[in-house]
Amino acid sequence: MTLTIRHARDILQQAELLYSAEQVQAALHQVAHEISAKLAGQHPLVLSVMGGAVVFTGQLLPLLDFPLDFDYVHVSRYRDARRGGPLHWKVSPGESVRGRVVLLLDDILDEGHTLKAVHDRVMELGAQRCYSAVFTDKQRDGKKPIRADFTGLELPDRFVFGYGMDIEGAWRNLPAIYAVKEEK
Repeated sequence: MTLTIRHARDILQQAELLYSAEQVQAALHQVAHEISAKLAGQHPLVLSVMGGAVVFTGQLLPLLDFPLDFDYVHVSRYRDARRGGPLHWKVSPGESVRGRVVLLLDDILDEGHTLKAVHDRVMELGAQRCYSAVFTDKQRDGKKPIRADFTGLELPDRFVFGYGMDIEGAWRNLPAIYAVKEEK
């Protein structure tokens, strides 16, 4: 269910700012620099994980200084909910990954199940190499099934939104990153 405008505004008003728009942009430029240094001369296929990575991808691509091909996958475990569920593929990686260096882009590495599934599928389809870049990495207890090759910002283990990450379908469009107010 989509939030009402009033409820969405209440959530934002009560939320804690974790990273300002300026901090987000500084991290974006740093990640772009690291990716460019590593993938210069590779002509990778960039796969964006929709819908969360749309903001990260859209702002990152113009900062990369090498030729690339672009496509996307659409897979989700959240579907506007606050807890992950079963993996739901809307658009799988295509055969275009065969023999390619692939760069996966995602908004957040939370539990790691989605990114791991996409990575594994890309490799099963015959990619030469698969790198991953996440804008945020949530610091959780326990081991994740995958680590990103490139990370922008670290987050506390809280429900976050903004800069591509939503809360019940809202606020992907915020230029900063917020955490939902913790219940006391």
